[in-house]
Amino acid sequence: MGLPQTNKEKDRLEEVKEEESTGENEKIKNLKREVEELKKALEEERKKAEDYLIRLKYLQADFENYQKRVKKEIEEAVRLEVEKLILKLLNVLDNLELALKIGRETNNKEALVKGVELTLNGLKEALKEEGLVGIEALGKPFDPNLHEAVEQIQTNNPPDNIVVEELRKGYILRGKVIRPSMVKVARLISS
Repeated sequence: MGLPQTNKEKDRLEEVKEEESTGENEKIKNLKREVEELKKALEEERKKAEDYLIRLKYLQADFENYQKRVKKEIEEAVRLEVEKLILKLLNVLDNLELALKIGRETNNKEALVKGVELTLNGLKEALKEEGLVGIEALGKPFDPNLHEAVEQIQTNNPPDNIVVEELRKGYILRGKVIRPSMVKVARLISS
């Protein structure tokens, strides 16, 4: 059991309680202020995030439209190039039909051969304009990047590894081998 308190002690106890209460009230006010500031900051960040999301959606839509436009432009460019090539080949087709007509109407073999030669030259020129180049093989050293050896011909005469016969012409299109030459290659007989 406690001793009876004096008025002075009671007053002091009341002061301490009041100070504690005032200190706690101040802490609560500070915490409430911090909470309000944090709510305000959170709302600002939420608005920024919404703005970024909207911007991202617009950018994504713009990019998808860009992809579609580029794809369409590429398809159109390819279509125009194919059309250009077809127009060149139509001239060759016309010349072939004319050569056949002349061949049927005349017994002159020379005229038919001349017409076919002219048509072949026209075709070669049209393909050359598109970047097609024939591979030179006959008499050249065998190159596996350009030639496909289908047979080796044994020989006593140098040089070795030289293309001695071309069975099928090879071609390069714009710097890339699209069909290697089919060749026979000389091989020295070892003694």
